[in-house]
Amino acid sequence: MSLFELLSWSCSLTLDQISQILELTPEKVLILIDGIDEYVSHPPSHSMLVLTNPSDRARPMDILRSVLKGILLPESFMLVTTRSLAADAVMNLLKGPQRFTEIVGFSERGVQEYFQKFFQDEQLFRKTYERVKINESLLTACSVPLLCWMVCFCLKKHFTDDDHVMRKLKTNTSIYVHFVSTLLEHHDQSQSVLTMLRSLGQRAEEGVKKREGLFVEKSVTATGLDPATNVFLYKDSLKRNNRQVPVFKFMHLSFQEFFTALYYVLLDKKESWGKVTDLLTSLKMKGIINRPSPERRSNPIPSVVMFLCGLLNEKASSSLFEMIKWTVPQIIKLKTNLQESLLTVIRHNGCELFALRCLYELQDENVVRRALGDWVSMNLYNVSLRSTDCWVLLYCLECCPHVRYLNLMYCDLTAEKLKILQPALCMCENMRLSVKHLSEVGDLIQILGKSKFLKKMRVQESENSAESPRWSLDLSVTHGDVLLSLSSSEKNPSFPAVLNITLTCPQSEISSTDWSLF
Repeated sequence: MSLFELLSWSCSLTLDQISQILELTPEKVLILIDGIDEYVSHPPSHSMLVLTNPSDRARPMDILRSVLKGILLPESFMLVTTRSLAADAVMNLLKGPQRFTEIVGFSERGVQEYFQKFFQDEQLFRKTYERVKINESLLTACSVPLLCWMVCFCLKKHFTDDDHVMRKLKTNTSIYVHFVSTLLEHHDQSQSVLTMLRSLGQRAEEGVKKREGLFVEKSVTATGLDPATNVFLYKDSLKRNNRQVPVFKFMHLSFQEFFTALYYVLLDKKESWGKVTDLLTSLKMKGIINRPSPERRSNPIPSVVMFLCGLLNEKASSSLFEMIKWTVPQIIKLKTNLQESLLTVIRHNGCELFALRCLYELQDENVVRRALGDWVSMNLYNVSLRSTDCWVLLYCLECCPHVRYLNLMYCDLTAEKLKILQPALCMCENMRLSVKHLSEVGDLIQILGKSKFLKKMRVQESENSAESPRWSLDLSVTHGDVLLSLSSSEKNPSFPAVLNITLTCPQSEISSTDWSLF
């Protein structure tokens, strides 16, 4: 097809109207491309055509590539969305200049505002939000808008028993389990819940394998589902041959991954483990879990594995399994096999963030100790840590207090994230970490100072800077006193000559001093 035909799929204009706009006023056109990471995951064709004329006909992927490179419609503008993991690859695809904005989720104030808008009733909002606020890990999870909505939904439906629900909402999987259990209370009773969940899981698994998120009605009904009454499927439409075709999708891509994992748990032992084995084999874990790569960017399989680990945590999944009368003995064998596979992965690949997330979803301290039992150091160098990841890391470190060396250099740490990690940081003898802003060094000293385990610390400019570090700050604690020394070299244009400043204060004042001023 031509670019004109491709664009006609996604708007109501005719081919002549589109052609006229692109030819006469291309500089007034803004092209929106949603989910470009899905495009990045497609391997490039061997016959990569370079298209310069919008009327030339080619494969849609070749057209898109020419638009992204600025070869087609170079005067037009583009706005693209992508998952964070694919940002580096997308940067290489696009024409310049570029401007990036990252959606990092709600701040704590944003979570509070969302709760207020969701509950509307002021008294109900206050009661619910204050209880969530006490549960710091749950409050952090609510920074993800989707999870925030799900938590609010569950708490509103179970308001009379919200204390019990609050204790259950600990991991990502537990939030999905309670949300699904709540929706199942309104399930059409003409079909058993277990049968419906298996059918839903079968449809989800096929979509995960084929990287499909939209399903035609025939493929949905083929699994025994009634798309008109199923509360987990949303109706949408797709333009084909100038007519709108009804299609169905899960309310969010993550639900497709969740129901795939649930499907594996609900199969019989032999078939279940066979599918999980295939899943782990296709994951190709070596070297693609922490860092972006073509295989990882839009790969749903790691999320399926994490959900699987979470579902095998009996405390998290009990509300759902009790509803469908699915007994624990049926999943014990699967849990044992999955744990052993996870341990093997960790032994071969080290403490990858993905593996730590899986251990966190399992919430089994004995498994964590076995997995990390031989590790005296943990290296997460250049792995971007979100606040939710910091709770994962804290849990694993607290289960394994023998970790002595921790490398958190270039992990996008902030004062807020350091506060989450503080209980575990004081257990490490040696630690390397970096912060983006100099002002956060003051927060770091305060946070580490509270532990009273801090002995020595050196702060210096980035090792990646063009010149060697131009200044350094050394902190040492001896006999209850803190000695700080700031040294500056002659290369620093801020000072006319070599500068040395020394300051001593009692250790008891280290956490109450505003070090950012110093």
